[in-house]
Amino acid sequence: MLNYLIILIGFITRFLPHPANFTAIGAIALFSGYYINNKRIAFLLPLIIMFLSDLIIGFYDWHLLLSVYLSFSLVVLLGIIIKKKRWFLALPMSIIGTIIFFLITNWAFWQFTNFYPLNIEGLFSCYVAGIPFVKNALLGDLFYTFIFFSLSELATFASLAKKKASSDLE
Repeated sequence: MLNYLIILIGFITRFLPHPANFTAIGAIALFSGYYINNKRIAFLLPLIIMFLSDLIIGFYDWHLLLSVYLSFSLVVLLGIIIKKKRWFLALPMSIIGTIIFFLITNWAFWQFTNFYPLNIEGLFSCYVAGIPFVKNALLGDLFYTFIFFSLSELATFASLAKKKASSDLE
């Protein structure tokens, strides 16, 4: 139940005032991959959150939207990968997820808009211009990943401690 509450909170954060790209969606994608056992639901959750919030916020070029959705799907995959390891890998994977998001979405922006020439200098300029946004995304991803994973692990620890305490009384 707590996991779904965390996801709801993440959805709400898309509507709160925030610096550009400082949202919880990257953390939700990683969290879904790690904590949700049904892989189909794990992949769909961040995409549904994005789609529903985009219905309200507004859609934009479908190429760019697709790159954003693809990026978050890859972050879900990172969560699935670390599930077999340990939750403490969440923060390093969050950084990797931010880098994946940055590389894919900036490439799409360069490729599908007329802001930059379609050459190596244009691509480089696009990535350089995206640095302020990736900084915010990195901070947001680390912040929300830390909060979500910590709350979930604390809830699990408290639940196990309560079960142990009740079994000790018997």
